Amino acid sequence: MARTKKAEMPACAQRPPETVSVSDWLDQQASLDLLRFITCGSVDDGKSTLIGRLLWESQQVFDDQLATLQADSRRHGTQGDDIDFALLVDGLTAEREQGITIDVAYRFFATPQRKFIVADTPGHEQYTRNMITGASTANVAVLLIDARQGVLTQTRRHAYLVSLVGIRHVILAINKMDLVDYKQAAFDAIRDSFDGMAKSLGFESVTAIPVSALKGNNITVRSEQTPWYQGPTLVGCLETLDTKTPPGQKLIFPVQWVNRPHADFRGFSGTLASGTLAPGDEVRVTASGQVAKVARIVTMDADLPSAAAGQAVTLVLDREIDASRGTVFARADQPLEMTDQFETTLVWMQNEPGLIGRTYEIKLCNQWATATITSIKYRVDVNTQAHESCRQLGLNDIAVCNMALSKPVVFDTYENSRTLGGFILVDKFSNATIAAGMIRHNLRRAKTFNAMR
Repeated sequence: MARTKKAEMPACAQRPPETVSVSDWLDQQASLDLLRFITCGSVDDGKSTLIGRLLWESQQVFDDQLATLQADSRRHGTQGDDIDFALLVDGLTAEREQGITIDVAYRFFATPQRKFIVADTPGHEQYTRNMITGASTANVAVLLIDARQGVLTQTRRHAYLVSLVGIRHVILAINKMDLVDYKQAAFDAIRDSFDGMAKSLGFESVTAIPVSALKGNNITVRSEQTPWYQGPTLVGCLETLDTKTPPGQKLIFPVQWVNRPHADFRGFSGTLASGTLAPGDEVRVTASGQVAKVARIVTMDADLPSAAAGQAVTLVLDREIDASRGTVFARADQPLEMTDQFETTLVWMQNEPGLIGRTYEIKLCNQWATATITSIKYRVDVNTQAHESCRQLGLNDIAVCNMALSKPVVFDTYENSRTLGGFILVDKFSNATIAAGMIRHNLRRAKTFNAMR
């Protein structure tokens, strides 16, 4: 049973004044929009505490969890007899002993307006790969800044990384305002400093909010301590922020599985990454140029009259074509491009160095091939964004490289399509993920097949 909102009161959940049936509640939850966001920033800016506060305020902490949290706060906490909200997120022993975040922690919570999945990412420079992993699926970044410290080098680093992975909306949470007596001058100085730095990063929106994660100021309710602030609360901003991008016009349907439960049925299952589909539409196998019409769009519940981006469906075609896992369908009149050479931004994630000429496995949208780094153009100093020459890649290095593949693959730039522009490199022997990449542009266009009917 969930607990009350106030931290000072014991965990004694109250029944809602009106009972709601399970079916009505499920329908209500299904209709809510889902927002994925990350918390990032410098070390000790209060990222884990903020997420713990969000879980508390949204009544996602249950009685047994509260009892454990109170015991852990006495053993590992930093708030004396009070609850240390960071311990709701930092679960690893090493994290609690050192008081830092090491691995990415994902948490779910909901409000009446929206559902959320939040990723708490590390602030330490040596865990850049963990931060990139958490940011890769997010729509919004909540970038925390300690009001006493202002914009630090690590703040600039995380702002750059957030822009690199394509996040275009930032909430600048200026935290620990209680430690600067909620002074407007401190808030204004940090906001103006960040705005000047962020102009070159291409963000669509930056919303600055003065908060105290520990005290709960401006988290869900506007604080009386900041009468000079007239903007939204943190939760209010998360609930109303519009992160939707115009739907892609090109059809991108990566085949994940050939669905053949018996001899009379053969379909191609996957999630529609972009565009729309309806029975009668002509689709094209990008690699071979084969064309067929969609006869049915099948789901577990029933056939659909149409499908849109984000829906997982099975396509039944009107003729037999050669397609398997890794095949990418496009519209017959809007073919996708293929290439076997491109320029990319690589984020190196292994202690083993990345070397020119060494071969790796590349996975791009269910497509597999052998890949080689043919040249390292420059490494990016993330703190200053300066370009540096280098001969090999080390752990957490970010560099612009040229790559060559063993065969052509369907692709797009990361700016246009995360699905066809983002990839991972895998070690051929250990099967470990050693790098993440974002395609900048192609270097050689592969042959485009004419449609085969």
